[in-house]
Amino acid sequence: MTAAIPGLLRELTPRVLGVLVRRFGEFDQCEDAVQEALLSAAQQWPSDGVPANPTGWLVTVASRRWTEMWRSETARRRRETNAAQLEPPAAPPAPAEDDTLTLLLLCCHPALTPVSQVALTLRAVGGLTTAEIARALLAPEATVGQRISRAKQRLKGTQFTLQPAAELADRMVAVRHVLYLIFNEGYTASSGPTLQRVQLSVEAIRLTRQLHALRPHDGEVAGLLALMLLTDARQPARTDSDGALIPLAEQDRTRWDRAAINEGTALVTRALATAEPGPFQLQAAIAAVHDEAATAAETDWPQILVLYDLLHHVAPGPMVTLGRIVALSMVDGLRAGLRALDTAAGEPVLAGHHRLHAVRAHLLDLTGDAAGARAEYELAARRTLSIPERAYLESRAHRRSS
Repeated sequence: MTAAIPGLLRELTPRVLGVLVRRFGEFDQCEDAVQEALLSAAQQWPSDGVPANPTGWLVTVASRRWTEMWRSETARRRRETNAAQLEPPAAPPAPAEDDTLTLLLLCCHPALTPVSQVALTLRAVGGLTTAEIARALLAPEATVGQRISRAKQRLKGTQFTLQPAAELADRMVAVRHVLYLIFNEGYTASSGPTLQRVQLSVEAIRLTRQLHALRPHDGEVAGLLALMLLTDARQPARTDSDGALIPLAEQDRTRWDRAAINEGTALVTRALATAEPGPFQLQAAIAAVHDEAATAAETDWPQILVLYDLLHHVAPGPMVTLGRIVALSMVDGLRAGLRALDTAAGEPVLAGHHRLHAVRAHLLDLTGDAAGARAEYELAARRTLSIPERAYLESRAHRRSS
C-alpha cells in the first residue's frame, strides 16, 4: 500500500487544491498550503496508514495551514490591532462535485499567456513537477518555474467559477493542449523507471470526457478524446511481463482494447463529418488507421501519409515531421525516408532529439545497414531520459552487434 501513496497523492492534488481555491480564493497561497499537506501525508501515511477519507484529511490539513499563513500575513501587515481576534473567512463545507475541471479552466485564464496556461495547468491539475513540465514543453526548467510563479501571481483575486459557454471557447486551445500533454506524459513518461504513468493518462481521459460532455459539438475536443482512447487502447500490449517496451509493429493486437478502439473510431468519424478538421481529429484518424489494421503488414500507409500531409499543413511540428517521414518511408521507400530525415535534422528542435536518432536507426535497420542502425540506436539511447526506452534502444543496438 505504501508504494501506492505517491500515485494517490498525485491524483488527489487537483481536487484538494480546487476545494481550497473555492473556499479562500488565493491560488498561490492555496497551492503552498496543499503542498505542505501533501508533504505531511507523505511522511505520516506510510506509518499511520492511509485515512478512510484521504481527500478530507488533505483538505483539513491544507485548510489549517492556509489559516496559519493567513494569520501570519495579516499580522505582518497590521490589518488589525489585535491579532488574537483575527479569524479566517468562514469555510463552507467541501462541495460534493469534483472541482478539477473548474480548476483547469481557471488555470487557462485569458490573462495568462498560452505557454503559462499550459505550464500552470500541468502543475496544478496534472500534478507534474517543474522538471517534467519543462521536458514536455521542451523548455529550460528555470524558465518554466518562473512562468508558473508569475502565472499564480496573475490569478490573485480571480473568481473560482465555471465560465459561461460564450467565454469558454476562448480557453479551449490551451485546455486541449494541456490535456494532450498530460495524457502523453502518462502514456509515455518523459523520464523515470517506468514507461507509463497510468494515473496521468486515466485522469486526462476523465477530464476530456467532461469537456466533451460540456462541449459536445466541439470537433477538436471530440478528436482529442478519440485520440486518447485510440492510443490508450494499445496500452495492454505495449510492455512485456518485465515492463520492457514492445514497439507498435510487434505488439499482440489481440490484447488491444477493442471497446476503446470502437468508441474512439466512432468519435473521430462523427467529428470529421460534422466539424472543420483540426490537428487532434487528424491525429485521431491516423491512430484509427493503425488500430484498424489486423497486423502491422496490413497497415494502410498511403492513407496515413495523406493524413500526415494534412496534419503538417494544419499544425506543423517536429513530431509531426517524424511521423510523416516514417509514413513516407513505408510508401515511397526507405531511401526517400532517410533523405527526408537528413533534411529534418536541420530543424533546431529536432537536432539531437533522441526520437530523430531512433527513427533513423529504424530506417537503417530496415535497409540492412546493421552498423549504421547500431550507432543510431546507441546515440538515441544516450539521449533519452526514459529508462524503459533506453533499455529498448540498447537492446536493439546489441542485436545489431551480435
